[in-house]
Amino acid sequence: MVSRFDKNYTEEGYLMKYEKLPLHSSLKSQVLQFSIELHEIEPKIWRRIQVPLDYNFWDLHVAIQDAMGWKDYHLHHFEIKGKGKGKKVLIGIPDFNGSGELPEVFPGWEIPLIAYFNALGVEAVYEYDYGDSWIHKVKLEGYIFREKVTKYPICIDGNNACPPEDCGGVDGYYRVIEALSDPDHDDHKEILNWTGKDWDPRQFDTVNVRFDDPYKRWRNAFMDRK
Repeated sequence: MVSRFDKNYTEEGYLMKYEKLPLHSSLKSQVLQFSIELHEIEPKIWRRIQVPLDYNFWDLHVAIQDAMGWKDYHLHHFEIKGKGKGKKVLIGIPDFNGSGELPEVFPGWEIPLIAYFNALGVEAVYEYDYGDSWIHKVKLEGYIFREKVTKYPICIDGNNACPPEDCGGVDGYYRVIEALSDPDHDDHKEILNWTGKDWDPRQFDTVNVRFDDPYKRWRNAFMDRK
């Protein structure tokens, strides 16, 4: 149930294996450029990032988390067009228990981005936090030649702050904005104390984006806690 990647199964169960795509030297000079846009919120909350060509889906997940400003507290998956008419593939964190109660999700750390993001304009849906259900549109915008002095990934553009973690989804976000914008609102002080005085929904600057090492985060999430 967990995955059709049989090479990573043993008699003891699923074998965790983080994989990087080996690239021909001619491809190492390129990076992938993505736009990420959060659904159903106005004004738009969006980012534009560039990531190494050898990234897998877990790596992209970490880059989206860091660029948007999420804290990676919750589960996630990508939904992207697979082979065959109308077929969708889910890529993220599998159901390790194999209970059969959840849709099959392929492990993102095993699947290179270019296995599915193989043409300009390819889009995926990225869902983070199944409770709040934050839906992002992820679109491949370009293959860019990397700059030798630049360390990737990088965030090159974007607008507006990420919603506060665990604020209750889109409806909860608008309730937060309403309370903060009205000093006489019954929940103004409580919400202000929760978000902090420095949080401004209109504020975003690429210089403040810091990208974590995706492999280290993967080890911390799945290996070092065993």
